[in-house]
Amino acid sequence: MILQIETPALLFGATSLILLAYTNRFLTIATIVRGLKKTYKEKQNDMILLEIKNLNLRLTLIRNMQMAGVMSLFLSVFAMLLLFLEQQTAGIYLFGLSLLGLLISLGLSFWEISISVNALRLHLSDLVDKEVK
Repeated sequence: MILQIETPALLFGATSLILLAYTNRFLTIATIVRGLKKTYKEKQNDMILLEIKNLNLRLTLIRNMQMAGVMSLFLSVFAMLLLFLEQQTAGIYLFGLSLLGLLISLGLSFWEISISVNALRLHLSDLVDKEVK
């Protein structure tokens, strides 16, 4: 198998956009956590603590998503360097590891999204219950 130097470069656009999306998620959740902490100090409610715990898990997942995405980009660049230096076999393996890092990042993203959706459904469940009655 021969890998062209352009192939790992294909990940740059996708990985950069994914990392931007992860950063936006992180910033949004951080803002929500700060607001919830302020609300909790005013009225100590157990539901708010549960929301903060959920958001803390999501922040951890987003951090791991970002780390896997950055590692994917790093390995892709390193693979390109090896291909440039005509180290075909090592370049192929590093590009494979880069793809694995991207898969891990996307898998964590899927997990974080499912947690987010479940949290929103739980948050809206009292309204749905009122509508049914």
